[in-house]
Amino acid sequence: MSGHLPVMLSEVIAGLSPKDGARYIDGTFGGGGYAKAILEAADCQVLGIDRDPEAIARGQALVERFAGRLTLVLGEFSRMDHIDAQGVDGVVLDLGVSSFQFDTPSRGFSFRADGPLDMRMSLSGESAADFVNHADHPTLASVIARLGEEKNARRIASAIIENRPITGTMQLAEIVTTAQGPAALRHAIHPATRTFQALRIHVNDELGELERGLAAAVAVMKPQARLAVVSFHSLEDRLVKQFMAGIGSDRPRGSRHLPEAAAAKPLLRVITSRPQTPTPTEIADNVRARSAKLRIAEKLAA
Repeated sequence: MSGHLPVMLSEVIAGLSPKDGARYIDGTFGGGGYAKAILEAADCQVLGIDRDPEAIARGQALVERFAGRLTLVLGEFSRMDHIDAQGVDGVVLDLGVSSFQFDTPSRGFSFRADGPLDMRMSLSGESAADFVNHADHPTLASVIARLGEEKNARRIASAIIENRPITGTMQLAEIVTTAQGPAALRHAIHPATRTFQALRIHVNDELGELERGLAAAVAVMKPQARLAVVSFHSLEDRLVKQFMAGIGSDRPRGSRHLPEAAAAKPLLRVITSRPQTPTPTEIADNVRARSAKLRIAEKLAA
């Protein structure tokens, strides 16, 4: 499998510590890098899940290579508890967009090359073009501000509405760049980066998918199973951190005046008190790894 470099691969495999006879879920199969490494590390089985039909099609070569040990399912990782209700020994989630998706102009995730304004990971449902061409100003501005953390969201939303219809990635990027003004060109990132991030997250309901997926992962994990999550921006990482802390053994204790039994027992032990980040060498080899953060937790006995 080429075209996608799994980020912090050695750290993820060390965190999961694959064992012979165990079962793992790669909830964001993508290019298959994590699934392949898990299968090579131990005589185990992996269920790979991806909502992108193109990822499932690409993965058939690995299914044949690891005959009987790798199963691929088209679907959302938030439904892993419905896809596989049996106890598993580890789950890995690599969040965000894959290099395959990002580097294919026809998928519409990037403004580096012109393509249709699509951004749908599942190739179905509302596209980014549908949203930008039909949403009202308050909705557009809210999505761009909240999911893109873009301070000029209202100005960008106005420019989008004034220039409808918008059908292409470069067309939208030019509209956003103009709306940002000359000062934005002096920043390290492209002026349209945050807007494209916001639209992608909205179209794919990525944060909702993550919230549901984290809960589903804990539901299918056995005691002592590990959950490894690689995130790429602050919204994702904050959500993962809060989830792990919220049901973890290091969460704040309740009132000392309440009986101990009144407090719910923790479900996770957080392994990474601080998120792991890529090494300088990895960032030099794969610039897309630079913002990645890895958090790992272990499920406690019921």
